[in-house]
Amino acid sequence: MFYGEFEHQLDRKNRLILPAKIRQTAKSNYIEKFFLTRGLDKCLFMFTEEEWKNQERKFKGMSFTKQESRRFNRLYFSGAQEIIPDKQGRIVIAQYLREFAGIKKDVMVIGVSNRIEIWDKTGWYEFYNNSKDSFEEISEKLLDEPE
Repeated sequence: MFYGEFEHQLDRKNRLILPAKIRQTAKSNYIEKFFLTRGLDKCLFMFTEEEWKNQERKFKGMSFTKQESRRFNRLYFSGAQEIIPDKQGRIVIAQYLREFAGIKKDVMVIGVSNRIEIWDKTGWYEFYNNSKDSFEEISEKLLDEPE
């Protein structure tokens, strides 16, 4: 549903204008509300309300008697912020989320199918440059079809 890489900047009020392509996808799919939370690899995850509910169901099924499950759920859900873009497609990213992802001003908005990732621009390019050469190797491991 969400695809592409987009360079953007936070304005002086820490608002991010969602890329036009993402806004168009949201509009054509009647998506008005998102959930933004701590992601993995020092980025933020942004889900549609429907996908957020799917995530919530999955993680609620994790045993709360296991320390790692409790720790993950606390960090993941306590960081969640309900987001409704304004008429210009702007969202406000809370300070604690900006600090988590190391976001200062320059950001990358990445469409990753069922979610949107928001990265500090430098962090995204570090991740990309460290990962791009192993893309084929990773695909062989993950997508290897049985013969």
